[in-house]
Amino acid sequence: MAKGYWIARIDVHNMDGYKEYVAQNGAVFHQFGAKFLVRGGQLETREGSSRSRNVVLEFKDYATALACYNSTEYQRLVAMRAPHSEGDLVIIEGYDGPQP
Repeated sequence: MAKGYWIARIDVHNMDGYKEYVAQNGAVFHQFGAKFLVRGGQLETREGSSRSRNVVLEFKDYATALACYNSTEYQRLVAMRAPHSEGDLVIIEGYDGPQP
């Protein structure tokens, strides 16, 4: 079964306010079995536009990735994060087919 992923690109405008979101999101992600593959880190934009912070989370499957985002617990965190940042978040099903 293909895994599910969140791909988030964020610009933080108020780091002090954003820190509370970061401090609380781990418990929700743990509840849904999420694993950070990318969390910030060094980046170099080669094509298109970018944001200052990038995050990739892995879930056991697409349905779990959607359930985490739609959960009451995470939606509370979205409301907490929103005044302090602007971003893009894609929830996507991984590829589980043949490789080159």
